[in-house]
Amino acid sequence: MKKLLIICICLYCIFPFAQAISNTQQQKILSLSETPIMDGGWVEERDNITVLHVSGSHYEMGFQHGFLLQEEVQQNIRAFLHYAEKYLPLNELLAYWNISRPYVPLEYIEEMQGIADGANISFNDIIASIMAVEYSDHGCYGIAAWGIATSDRQLYHARSFDLPSNIQDPVSGKYAYENTVLIVRNPDNGASSLCPAIAGSFHTGGGMNSEGVSLGIQICWSKDQTFEGNPYHFRVQEVLDTATTAEAAMDILNTNRTHGFNFIVSQADPAVGFALEQTANLTYVGTHNDSVESIQPFWALEHVVRRTNVFIEPTIAATQRTPYNPSGFIAFLKLLFLQKTNPFFAVYQLYQSVSTQIYKNWGNLTLNNTMNVLRNGYTGDGFPLLRLIERLGKGTGMAEAWNQWVACPATGDMVFSFAKDDQMAFRTETHYVNLYELLSESPP
Repeated sequence: MKKLLIICICLYCIFPFAQAISNTQQQKILSLSETPIMDGGWVEERDNITVLHVSGSHYEMGFQHGFLLQEEVQQNIRAFLHYAEKYLPLNELLAYWNISRPYVPLEYIEEMQGIADGANISFNDIIASIMAVEYSDHGCYGIAAWGIATSDRQLYHARSFDLPSNIQDPVSGKYAYENTVLIVRNPDNGASSLCPAIAGSFHTGGGMNSEGVSLGIQICWSKDQTFEGNPYHFRVQEVLDTATTAEAAMDILNTNRTHGFNFIVSQADPAVGFALEQTANLTYVGTHNDSVESIQPFWALEHVVRRTNVFIEPTIAATQRTPYNPSGFIAFLKLLFLQKTNPFFAVYQLYQSVSTQIYKNWGNLTLNNTMNVLRNGYTGDGFPLLRLIERLGKGTGMAEAWNQWVACPATGDMVFSFAKDDQMAFRTETHYVNLYELLSESPP
């Protein structure tokens, strides 16, 4: 009883002190929201969509992001770390980061620190979650169409961002794709940009900037890889922040390469799109009329480039798969028995389905028609195997679109959709915004 009395007295003394610390922390957070670090950062709701505006230095943009979406960022970071535990422990992810860190521009490390500080999470946790996304299973599809392929000769850039739908916060039960956000970014020294994304990430592997440059990424599994380079997360953001041409964008993407990726990169003036395939040591750049685009079973479409998660250039493809043909019977058997390591038959089905939709609408592609190409291609009408794969492959990232978007970089127009309520993005409503109108807004 005497010991119990002493404990109670101690708790009685400590509680007011702990409460004072808690109140001080709350006052600190409240005061931070009124400081210059938050100037130009705010959140608005448009048609039930969260739009995040960030501006200033990289640290300031990161802090605004983390502070304004604190709960959502915390949920997503927990979700990705929980997901990563299934295949890579936290210490291994951080070890990979330590190898890559010397290649990452300092300003993006500062921005990640800003997100961590604003969201009240550790820097290591947010970095580990980014590295988990870097090396997780993506689906994704990218398209650029211009010239005679479109109804008005403008360039239209489209992308579907696909990740496993079962990435879930173990605390709140919320799925990461439910914390989607449209990010309007206006850095002090660089181009403004517009990116459909998720809380806690600059982007989800693509977007468009005010210089008329657009891009999207598709992860491509390859044996030719290294951690001694700049993770794609930061290279993509550097393109959006600094690239004024497609050529400049591809120079950034090809510097300090790490793993296997396909990129679709485009520019508005003069309108042109490129497919960029890369591994740690190999790279290919081509456009619609390059002979590589027609190596069977793939085929070229005039003034259109597109990619999924399979390489087309044979030397690069050899680092990914054998046999080369991902549509054949052997590839089908590998999908049945080795699904996690040989998804290429399924990926080709998606390539074929969306490509068929592009062909049907070729010459008449607009902002809306290109979005319908993505949506109908993912629905898989006329491709029963794709529809079956989609149903059976839940949780693999195959055709599990978290967001889909089409941008016209010449005008700043974008149409997009976000996954919600257990419905992937190709089955939800579409929304329309304009980059330049969003940039002209002032905080409420």
